[in-house]
Amino acid sequence: MKLTFLGAAGEVTGSAFLVQAESARFLVDCGLFQGGRDADAKNRMRFAFRPAALDFVMATHAHLDHCGLLPRLVASGFGRSIHATAATADLLPVMLRDSAFIQEKEAAWLRKRAERRRRPRNEAERDAEPLYTVADVDRACGLVTAHPYDADFRPHPAVRARFRDAGHILGAAIVELWVEDGGREVKLVFSGDLGQPARPLVRDPTPIEAADVLVVESTYGNRNHRSMEATVDELVAAVTDTIERRRGNVIVPAFALGRTQELIVLLGELASAGRLARLNIFVDSPLASAATEVTLKHANLLDDSARRVLRAAIEGTLPLKVRFTEDAEDSKAINAIRSGALVIAASGMCDGGRIKHHLEHNLAREECAIIFTGFQAQGTLGRRIVDRARSVRIFDEEVPVRASIHTLGGLSAHADQQALLGWLGRFKRIPRRTFVVHGEAETAVLFAGLVAEKLKWNAQAPARGATVEL
Repeated sequence: MKLTFLGAAGEVTGSAFLVQAESARFLVDCGLFQGGRDADAKNRMRFAFRPAALDFVMATHAHLDHCGLLPRLVASGFGRSIHATAATADLLPVMLRDSAFIQEKEAAWLRKRAERRRRPRNEAERDAEPLYTVADVDRACGLVTAHPYDADFRPHPAVRARFRDAGHILGAAIVELWVEDGGREVKLVFSGDLGQPARPLVRDPTPIEAADVLVVESTYGNRNHRSMEATVDELVAAVTDTIERRRGNVIVPAFALGRTQELIVLLGELASAGRLARLNIFVDSPLASAATEVTLKHANLLDDSARRVLRAAIEGTLPLKVRFTEDAEDSKAINAIRSGALVIAASGMCDGGRIKHHLEHNLAREECAIIFTGFQAQGTLGRRIVDRARSVRIFDEEVPVRASIHTLGGLSAHADQQALLGWLGRFKRIPRRTFVVHGEAETAVLFAGLVAEKLKWNAQAPARGATVEL
């Protein structure tokens, strides 16, 4: 049996792992590469395998760095089942159609820019055709088979599978696979993205007791998050200082799925407790609106308190006002507000979507604040701002960074070093081999060393493209 690391190896995006057994060949995840100058080139490369030869795909969750190339896979010849949890199955059409729409808009913008300049298109403009279309998305979503958590199923006669709650976002799963190979059964476990325990929206990650081979994420394998109490204190201080004292706006880049709903719950709880004055919250993302609808549809998967607060916030029965904007005119109207607005908009790493417009209008204003609540990958606009660049380029213009910048690591949807080690420590049968992925190169190597040192496991951090014999 062979395992090939096609992405999320030495980096945090592009999750894709190819398993080749005696009678079955399948992928776990097929995600977009995001951030960095070479991301687009990686996304446009030919697949390192023949898509039509795959027997099935397992999708761990609906974030684009784990599922964003599924439509391209289908357009390239794959035509069999894509397996996911029920919530992920409902979220995939929402996330992937939005991705296709954004790609089409960006391609059109690059073509127009080339025409305005009245010169031959440069390399980026020539390669600006969308990776896939909405029609490709619809074909991919038509292949999705939904499964509940904790239920065994057979995606192939030689493979038994089960999804377990990863505690990351709605529908996110740890994948357990029992694969028949050469007359024996080998158990593979893919962690997907693991959540931090005791967070305000979803449940804690499910412990796994045994594996022969484990593939585990390491996004924050090099550090621990601030405590939730300290994080909330910083959030309250930043919002209060910006809106009440400095009379500015608060801009929050946030992933439309997971982080936006978590922020609504947290702000609702703080307003109810009297720690925040009545807020005017704008969720400027049609994608976030659709993701919130799916979240409420699967409210049984949420933490009990989160379920109540999210419904109350949407229904307007909390001491805050939440408005979901839909069309571009509503979005533009927000930029006319000079003070008192808390704007949550995608994308979470600021590389696309409506957040760039809000940064363009508020980043240069000293009275405003930008609050980052999630990981910022190398090469992204969000990372440059977090790293205290004096100015950043937005829509071909240099924008000075004068707003106050806050990074609330304690709200991360990813487990930190301590939580990762805690989850690994629940195994009763130690994996024969452990592969550390989904972390920047130095982080993955460091965490693999930590696993070897503290747990005495055989752990390594593979490079992208590496193939190992299991």
